[in-house]
Amino acid sequence: MEEESNSVADHGMEGEVRTKYKGKHDKPKPWDHDGIDHWKIDKFDPTWNERGMLEVSSFSTLFPVYREKYLQDAWPSVKGALKQFDISCDLNLVEGSMTVSTTRKTRDPYIIVKARDLIKLLSRSVPAPQAIKILDDEMQCDIIKIGGLVRNKERFVKRRQHLLGPNSSTLKAIEILTGCYVLIQGNTVSAMGSFKGLKQVRRIVEDCIQNKLHPIYHIRTLMMRRELEKVPELKHESWDRFLPKFKKKNVKQKKAKSKEKKPYTPYPPPQEPSKIDMELESGEYFLSENKKSQKKWQDKLEKQAEKSAESKKKREEAFIPPKETTKQESTRDQDKDDLAATTMNLKRKSKELKKQKARENIDPESYIVAPEKRSSKKSRTS
Repeated sequence: MEEESNSVADHGMEGEVRTKYKGKHDKPKPWDHDGIDHWKIDKFDPTWNERGMLEVSSFSTLFPVYREKYLQDAWPSVKGALKQFDISCDLNLVEGSMTVSTTRKTRDPYIIVKARDLIKLLSRSVPAPQAIKILDDEMQCDIIKIGGLVRNKERFVKRRQHLLGPNSSTLKAIEILTGCYVLIQGNTVSAMGSFKGLKQVRRIVEDCIQNKLHPIYHIRTLMMRRELEKVPELKHESWDRFLPKFKKKNVKQKKAKSKEKKPYTPYPPPQEPSKIDMELESGEYFLSENKKSQKKWQDKLEKQAEKSAESKKKREEAFIPPKETTKQESTRDQDKDDLAATTMNLKRKSKELKKQKARENIDPESYIVAPEKRSSKKSRTS
């Protein structure tokens, strides 16, 4: 036992032996008790940073042209909201950009990051009253880029429509269940809410655009989770047995038509004659420009004449009356048909009579097998 205790010795201090054990610094703290919420975010107090920022920090972002008019009208309210936190902002309509920067009066070091998120949300078509809420400490944001997840534009538009649903019902359900504000605009999805809700929104959006799982299935699982949270008995148990499991069905796709492979030949195909070679064969190469133009004009006139003749023939076909059959011709045709029918009927009846006579004249003795005569050899042997 002494050897084991000596093995865990501090080699830095000579002569002293210190035993190491886990949790030796875990001592009860007077300011720590069960009533404290460790996840609560306290509001920033300016007394924590009385000297202010050492350097000026700034962020800028571009905005599309269609947002220019709205931003110009909503900029006073944005400026007023940022002024409360001593952040300066600038709207440059010439370059199409928004800039936020700290000042000497700024005390909160993280507020510049919140201001950066504010101008990003404004550029992604989020309304100004909603975007200003990001300045609160409890509100977070996430801008999900979905433009590069699908190559085909038609598929991308169709899958993006799945997120909205009929009359935006799917989007409303996602907002209610996750507790986040979600806006789909162009190639991005802007979301505002808690960290937990943003994580759920990102998963729903990416699964939908990548065609992994439809949003309606995520909505079902979220509804089940909400119901399970109300049961205190299942607080420390696994919910996997209650949550629905969805399997992706393999839909049969149309097979691409494979082109017939030509037999391999090491020799290249024969070179096709060029335009000059064809002119040399026909003799046009040696004609003058005037004669060439005359020939082209003559060919054009011939083609026009052929087309006009075809169109004239088609027009005249409409005026050609159909052949009218007279009463005499119609009666003759009927008589011919009747005569053919009667002859066929007579032939059929004659064949039937012949068969009947053949049946009556049957000789029954011809069908009876006669006894075989014994051979002379067998008689001799016997």
